[in-house]
Amino acid sequence: MFSPPRFHPNRPSLVRPVRVDPTGECGPTRKQARGPRWRRTSQGFYVPSQVPADDSYQRIVEASVLMRPGEAVTGRAALCWLGARWFDARQVDLVTCREVVPPPGVQVSQEFLRPGEVVTVDGLPITVPVRSVCFEVRHAATLTEAVTALDMAAYSDLVSIRELAAYAAALGPWTGIPQCRKAVGLASENAWSPPEVMMRLLWTLDAYRTPVLCNAPVFDRFGRHVGTPDLLDPVAGVIGEYDGPLHLAGRQRAQDLRREGDFRGLGLEYVTMVAGDAADHYQSFRHRLETAYRNARRMSEHERVWTVEPPRWWTDTATVAARRALDPRARDRLLRYRRTA
Repeated sequence: MFSPPRFHPNRPSLVRPVRVDPTGECGPTRKQARGPRWRRTSQGFYVPSQVPADDSYQRIVEASVLMRPGEAVTGRAALCWLGARWFDARQVDLVTCREVVPPPGVQVSQEFLRPGEVVTVDGLPITVPVRSVCFEVRHAATLTEAVTALDMAAYSDLVSIRELAAYAAALGPWTGIPQCRKAVGLASENAWSPPEVMMRLLWTLDAYRTPVLCNAPVFDRFGRHVGTPDLLDPVAGVIGEYDGPLHLAGRQRAQDLRREGDFRGLGLEYVTMVAGDAADHYQSFRHRLETAYRNARRMSEHERVWTVEPPRWWTDTATVAARRALDPRARDRLLRYRRTA
């Protein structure tokens, strides 16, 4: 029985879709294609039915057969292909110069591609990271989603805020450019997860309209690193943490409680957001945040024995530029949180 070719040596698990072949030598026959052993990926293309349809990388490969030379995958799918942690291919965006009837889960853009904006990575033409991020930010359904896309691309060091700002400034009046510019003004290069971004925007745009720091290390008066909270208002002395399902039980919960005690012991107020807060549109979180600020105002200066000024031995990793400058050993040691965040 004919077996389709693997997509690329560096991606041995991915299968390139093939067309029907009456001889059965280069693809399934029409009869075989109608049977249970083959799955149609798009009009005229098939893969064996055991090839998983929900794998992000495979979805990208299946969409890519619709492209011709000079066309490319862009947006979140292109970032996913580069290994960006917080991006999947639930939707694959293709930049083409012609009319294409895409299958479900694939969208086509006919926006202009400038010279040098397409690169081939492991056999797949994709737009360069700054172009892919700009596309995702411009076409995001909401400003929160736009900021999240930029923050999470920066998390993977694929683009800096300055790089995206410069790229967007050169585009002119393209679709979504106003939203892109707003997202640039609200973005952070040191957010570690999408829920953190959502909490930060709710805090700074809706609740208190005050700037907060993302994952800023907190030290005691002796220069000991006490912890790195998700969010910190360094003026008011209020910490914000987002607790996902892994934080609600067992050893992790015990660690979180000790961590909260350490922060409070330094004179910091502490507020937590959980997924269940969405049920009342985050009104419960707003009330807890208000209480935290009220309590922080009662704190006297001598009770605040913390600082965000790092000691000389501390290595900064808060920006894309700082992380890109790390050598492989330092990167593995200092950014190990990326394996568990």
